[in-house]
Amino acid sequence: MVEALATRTFSTVFSAAKAAGLSFNAIAAATGLKAERVSLIARGEGRVTGIDTIERIADGLRIPGAMLGLAARSWEDDANDIAAETRSAREDESMYRRELLRTALAAGLTAAPLNHVADVLAVADRALSVGGPADLSRLEAATEQHSFGYGGRVPTDVLADLLTDFADVTQLLQRPQPATTRVALARITGQLGGMTAVVLHDLGNRREAYAWFGTATHAAAESGDRSLHAWVLARKAMVPLNFGAPQAATELAEQARRTAGQGPTAAATLAAAVAGRAYALAGRRDEANSALRDADQLADTLPESERADSWFGHCEQKHHVHLSHALSALGETRRARESQTYALALSAPTSTLTRTLLRIDAATCQHRDGDTIGACQSAAAALADAPAHQRTGLTRSRAVDFYRKVPGPIRSAPEARGLAEMLAA
Repeated sequence: MVEALATRTFSTVFSAAKAAGLSFNAIAAATGLKAERVSLIARGEGRVTGIDTIERIADGLRIPGAMLGLAARSWEDDANDIAAETRSAREDESMYRRELLRTALAAGLTAAPLNHVADVLAVADRALSVGGPADLSRLEAATEQHSFGYGGRVPTDVLADLLTDFADVTQLLQRPQPATTRVALARITGQLGGMTAVVLHDLGNRREAYAWFGTATHAAAESGDRSLHAWVLARKAMVPLNFGAPQAATELAEQARRTAGQGPTAAATLAAAVAGRAYALAGRRDEANSALRDADQLADTLPESERADSWFGHCEQKHHVHLSHALSALGETRRARESQTYALALSAPTSTLTRTLLRIDAATCQHRDGDTIGACQSAAAALADAPAHQRTGLTRSRAVDFYRKVPGPIRSAPEARGLAEMLAA
């Protein structure tokens, strides 16, 4: 395009504009040319030589004068001023929205905040269905920062920040973008959408999480990033996995494995580990062990670039968290405890969610080894030690799964009643 403008080859300029979604009628209306002439020029059957016509094209299509060998157009300074003002206003609006979301979400995921979460998702779905330059570096940096997880922050604060950046990306998707930029924006949308779904999942909002994973899957597929697509599917499988539908989880996990392919990637390793967990919970021991062997083999051969301690990487700590859950469900308590020990040693002190889940897995092993009363005490202590905002959602679901394993006669014991009362509260 730059070369075509420099040589004033308007057949290329008009054809590219048409391919990008600007009709010949729209070009004609903007430049004062007849639509028939625009069409002839685009086909190379008409030429533009008059300087007044070239200036009309520059002004109508907002092409900077220097790109056509003209003096700077009168509107260029105004456009730069307006762009700066627009950026400033957008940043102010983004900050206001972020603070408003934090306040609303901190009060709990009630109807009003969830309505806003749904609204942001609906706008993204519309934008992905629609075909200016975007500030990709800022968005990519923000996305990478989000990928390092909670870092001790309250999940609703993380959710507010994710939704704000997601809304910013959605605004860019709604505007015409070069193909390469749109691919990058689709990838960022898939990453931010997937991370938003993860937080909603951890908070126990499974329906909203499932919807966000659906949008993230659409975006990841559009971006052409196979690993991201597989990662979204594997994380989506963890919704039914953690909330009582392991059979549905196995199907999603296997879809993720097919999408990831055979290479040693974080997404392929995650998909195999999630499949192993799902098969274990479904009572399909042979398939569980096969998937876990594949996960171990992939984890051992991962390149360093795939081992990041982030939501998109697969570090050793994360691998042992998955193994802990799967092996506890299979009743292989010795191996499960080894993974729990490794995972706890590798977990940051701020990883309270992970530590709570590992302690509940340990209680499951304690029950499997015959000490159900002690296991009830251990599970209750794990919940009691967790921050108040983490005694719901995923941790509560895992503790409920444990309590369902407690035989009826034992449920009348004080330790079991204490756990039941904590879950009821």
